[in-house]
Amino acid sequence: MEKFTTLKSKAIPLNVANIDTDQIIPARFLKATDKKGFGDNVFKDWRYDESGDLKSDFPLNNPKYSGSILVAANNFGCGSSREHAAWALVGYGLKVIISSFFADIFKGNALNNGLLPIQVSETFLEKLFKVIESDANTILTVNLETQSLTVNDTGLSSNFDIDSYKKTCLINGYDDIDYLINQKEKIKAFELQKTHLP
Repeated sequence: MEKFTTLKSKAIPLNVANIDTDQIIPARFLKATDKKGFGDNVFKDWRYDESGDLKSDFPLNNPKYSGSILVAANNFGCGSSREHAAWALVGYGLKVIISSFFADIFKGNALNNGLLPIQVSETFLEKLFKVIESDANTILTVNLETQSLTVNDTGLSSNFDIDSYKKTCLINGYDDIDYLINQKEKIKAFELQKTHLP
């Protein structure tokens, strides 16, 4: 995975609550076991009409919005436990999802794939939507080390929680196996110490 420390980016507002994993990546695309290509089908049924044309009113299709941050309403990633939802969002180019609540399994899948879910209060989220919708060029700064989210030029900011282990993995670009490999010398030392105990 890519290392994640600080991200400065515009954001795409998707002010819809209860977005489930089937809306993020429809079930018909789950046959593949490789992560490649999933980004092309993220929000497929919302982004395209029955003729295969882009829906101009959908935020991801709106040319005024861009960036690697998606701001969504409450309860993002509910529904089935498919990891493909995280694959699709990452494949599309997103690095951060901001919401006031995430489904636990989605949150874990996101972190395992280098996608940072930032949970903020409903009040902060409402302010964030207003700022972005009034100025699509608004820049957000995400600092993982300080666990802070700041809206540049406004002073609006919020701290967020993250599991310390997952934070370490993201900052270093580790998946779970990378983390264990990085601990190899410590594991060896522990094993040696254990064998010398009386």
